[in-house]
Amino acid sequence: MNEKILINVTPQETRIAVVQDGCVQELHIERAPALGTANEQGLVGNLYLGKVVRVVPGIQAAFFEIGLTRTAFLQATDFCPSPLSQPTIEKSLFAGQTLLVQVIKDPLGTKGARLSTRLSLAGRHLVYLPREATIGISQKITDPAQRTTLHARLKAMVAADDAGGYLLRTNAALATDDELADDIHSLRQLWKSVSEQAQRLPAPALLYQDINLAQRILRDVVSHHTSLISVDCVKTFEQLSQFADIFAPTLKAKLHHYTQAEPLFKHYAIDTDLQRALEKRIDLKSGGYLIIEQTEAMTVIDVNTGNCTGERTNTQTIFTTNLEAARTLAQQIRLRNLGGIIVVDFIDMAGLTHRNAVLATLKEALAKDRVPFSVSSFSALGLVEITRKRTRAALDALLCEACPSCYGTGQIKTKQTTCYEILRDILHTARQFNPHALRVFASPVITDFLLAEESAHLAQMQDLIGKPISLQSVAQFHQEQYEVVPLDQEH
Repeated sequence: MNEKILINVTPQETRIAVVQDGCVQELHIERAPALGTANEQGLVGNLYLGKVVRVVPGIQAAFFEIGLTRTAFLQATDFCPSPLSQPTIEKSLFAGQTLLVQVIKDPLGTKGARLSTRLSLAGRHLVYLPREATIGISQKITDPAQRTTLHARLKAMVAADDAGGYLLRTNAALATDDELADDIHSLRQLWKSVSEQAQRLPAPALLYQDINLAQRILRDVVSHHTSLISVDCVKTFEQLSQFADIFAPTLKAKLHHYTQAEPLFKHYAIDTDLQRALEKRIDLKSGGYLIIEQTEAMTVIDVNTGNCTGERTNTQTIFTTNLEAARTLAQQIRLRNLGGIIVVDFIDMAGLTHRNAVLATLKEALAKDRVPFSVSSFSALGLVEITRKRTRAALDALLCEACPSCYGTGQIKTKQTTCYEILRDILHTARQFNPHALRVFASPVITDFLLAEESAHLAQMQDLIGKPISLQSVAQFHQEQYEVVPLDQEH
């Protein structure tokens, strides 16, 4: 697998694309706050001294003031003062109490940030757990002998008086003892600084802010598969070079300052893939296509054969389309950062062999994802359910907003429907106010439709109420928007 990481930096935002084998798999965006506002993007990992503002026993949650525009919340499952007990939250917390908490999920939609008291500090090779006494190994390191060796190495390096625990990250498998020791020392010093600030600062207070997006990518995403890290900003390039000197010297050789006149994302056709990731329909090379619909509760992906034809049998055509769809939808899930419940409706396949092959292809494609997920077997209705951890907003939620005409439904009322609503409103207003006349303000397309296609009904309504009706176009109005205004005297 050939992987490239492309970093596009402007004063207002940083965009990072992860490209594997020529295909964009992930897009990370971090935007600078607007003047006078707080930036609520990319808060995961931040440590705060928070103040409890409300405890809600009914949902076993507490709401915290941590200095953001919205209160953050802590669920009982993320609060554990003792590893031996799990008391109800109302017996452990009270309004006005201060507590050291960490953001584990960014604000999403109308929800505030999600918090935890299980704190962790991430390094290049290790994750430090200051409130736990355990040594863990990444689940992606599967060799039992290697896991045993790594556990023994780290246990021998951890000081006897070290009260915290550690998790070895996947890339720790190739780390030297000196690199692990450096991680232990830097993480311990960082925790000491956080603890000292928590003692002297008033709540709410930000005690530790995770490193910026470009540095996090260098720390968490870059692997031995990465052949190139291209950066189009000299300041960011120098910053990453200095970061690599301290935390990952072996990565410095992969850093490249992109200086060509053509924009970095345009050179690699990233913007084209980005636009595709915002569309509902995704065409497949075989002639089939996917329809991706996001709702409040879940995401639904429908697979269709489209114009997929050829000399193959219908069974083989369906199987081939489903295989391509499995690989494509796995890539789209990562690129769009879809989370929660994802239901996939593949084209019906009668054979168990074909079903198993499609399921295996889907799992293999999703295995490249760094976000935890699970995949069910085919249900009785032929559906496959995917659950994927949601930690940050989906791509469309970050880049798009609901259409002011359709309010996010994806459709608007026809011109005829809007005209009939106007005629009903005219009748109601005339009976309620008994005005001298009525004036209708509507979009140009509606006023034109009333005068052309619905002129007979408009004249009929005028005769019915016995009042003159005038129309006025408002260019700013959309097709469903109108106002019926009663007039007391002629205008």
